[in-house]
Amino acid sequence: MTKRQLEDRYEVRLATQAADIASALRLRYRVFVEELGADGPGVDHAAQSERDEFDSVFDHLVLVDRMADADAGDHVVGVYRLLPCDRMAQIGRFYSESEFDLTRLKTSGRKLLELGRSCIHADHRGGTGMFYLWNALARYVIEREIDILFGSASFPGTDLARLATPLSYLHHTHLAPPALRVRAHGADAQPCLLPAGAIDRRAALAATPALIKAYLRLGGFVGEGVFVDHAFNTTDVCLVMDTDNMSAKHKQFYTRKGEAG
Repeated sequence: MTKRQLEDRYEVRLATQAADIASALRLRYRVFVEELGADGPGVDHAAQSERDEFDSVFDHLVLVDRMADADAGDHVVGVYRLLPCDRMAQIGRFYSESEFDLTRLKTSGRKLLELGRSCIHADHRGGTGMFYLWNALARYVIEREIDILFGSASFPGTDLARLATPLSYLHHTHLAPPALRVRAHGADAQPCLLPAGAIDRRAALAATPALIKAYLRLGGFVGEGVFVDHAFNTTDVCLVMDTDNMSAKHKQFYTRKGEAG
């Protein structure tokens, strides 16, 4: 497709209609349940929907395919779930607090934005869909003067031995500074697994999901330790990005995307 055709095909907006939310929950079911094997109390197999109590509080930034059948509920092909800190009081905590100790972020005095449940339909992956979502996320962050973005990011599967190389690489090369260093907690929290000298950098990067690498390129960090989410069949790290600490090059790139469109 040409650039013009893509612009005509895709729209990104904050979901305000029930149909958009329902389609986003259906997309999450397809990705997290059907593809990744998630399960749990928020999974409704009959309705093919994945949801939880946070959905009524978060903003849902949705990527809409105008060529899809909206009447069938298939028009949302990408989604980001966003919770600004000034709205957190409505539910009493951030979603990722069940996995990570966020005390250092919450007491920083900075404006926080939690990101979560990011996914794109398999037919729309490969860069274009994420590009549109990223542009809209940048605008959202700039308009609300957000200082710190954070949230759980997942590796598929719960086999720590298989994930030891990328997880250990992140710990040794991208650990958050002490002031922003959230920590995994609870019975399913696990420490770093391999010493720095035992890590194959190329293999580690190859095994790291594209979304995590994108945040790292913008100057993002990971918290200490990982959380094994057995219900979702994932191993989670907490990503943290301080917009003030981006390099000039990265901030220009991010701001330019925020101003695009």
